[in-house]
Amino acid sequence: MKLLHTADWHIGKELGEYSLLEEQWNAFHQIVNIAETEHVDGIIIAGDLYDRAIAPTSAVNALESMLRELNLEKQYPIYAVSGNHDGATRLGAGHEWREQTKLYLNTTLAGAFEPIETNEAQIFLLPFLDPLEARTYYQISEDEAVNYSTIEQVMAKIIPDLVNNFDNAKKHILVTHFNVTGSGNEDYKFTSETNSRVGGLKGVPAALFNDFDYVALGHIHLKQASPNEKMQYSGSPVKFNTKEAQSEKGVYIVDISEEEVSTEWKRITTGKDLIVLKGTYEELITPSFYEQYDRDGKNWFSITINGIGARDSRATLSGIYGEVVELNYNLPKLINNEIDLAIDTKDQAEEDVIAEFYEKVTDNQLSKQQAAIVEQTLTEIKQSEED
Repeated sequence: MKLLHTADWHIGKELGEYSLLEEQWNAFHQIVNIAETEHVDGIIIAGDLYDRAIAPTSAVNALESMLRELNLEKQYPIYAVSGNHDGATRLGAGHEWREQTKLYLNTTLAGAFEPIETNEAQIFLLPFLDPLEARTYYQISEDEAVNYSTIEQVMAKIIPDLVNNFDNAKKHILVTHFNVTGSGNEDYKFTSETNSRVGGLKGVPAALFNDFDYVALGHIHLKQASPNEKMQYSGSPVKFNTKEAQSEKGVYIVDISEEEVSTEWKRITTGKDLIVLKGTYEELITPSFYEQYDRDGKNWFSITINGIGARDSRATLSGIYGEVVELNYNLPKLINNEIDLAIDTKDQAEEDVIAEFYEKVTDNQLSKQQAAIVEQTLTEIKQSEED
């Protein structure tokens, strides 16, 4: 039995002000092609099908079309769970009739204890949840709640109950969506979310899942975050931020036999890449620098200016590079407060004060172009004050 393991589609996500839907369709078509080439028997989607709980109509239509193609047209069984970005209640609506076509999308803890049975394996679908949901399901009293206040504590109760339903004649596969911590993956724990605690919850120790033959993980967007070969993140099929810009995207093919469960990585290529650039403003607008990159809508660019840019930096850079999804300024000395920024303004012209401040912050003098912009801006300010 072969399964294709993917996760974190985040349909509806935007990169800056640009929609990722075209790129997500590009990745989806490659997933379909891999599934057909590898002759898989089903598709695992380990959570975060949508990017937000109430998805826009365009995202709903896209995901429904994708699931329809996989499940109804290609007739692949789908084994999926809701993630922390999904609206579990909305996503789980209609699951009874969906399961008649073998589209298994579990969004509740109760559904996790009923594995999907195949000839070779039992597939358990454990969605993202918080400790309160687990306490409610288990009817844990207020007095006992202190012992089930973290995701690790409630998972230590949930996993043995899943294991109790094992058929020892089969392999045991878990599909879930959490920050699973283990040897080698700590450096990647912040790549899938913007907050400092991934998904709002602390990590779950990998050791809790040792009884499973394979754990198909979602939530962290890099495969390098996988705790071990038995517990793997497929990562997202599309690059969503600069932390993922250098990463390779793809899916796992999970091969299940009586003897073992093995995996093989299959790469997905991007239609439009996310390119991260850093340099001074002068470097970034120099033809010999920018002509080495495919521009004019062929790629997205995240740009960091070392120092202070021009008054119209974004407009100028967008005119050169096309789709600039992010523009940052690197002022390390100012941020770290490593220098004394005190400036004696007495008897100094305003443009000289600005020039001195710039040099203190960046260790560079204003260029002729920047000095002209400063002079023009000060003139306009004075004119507006006189008016």
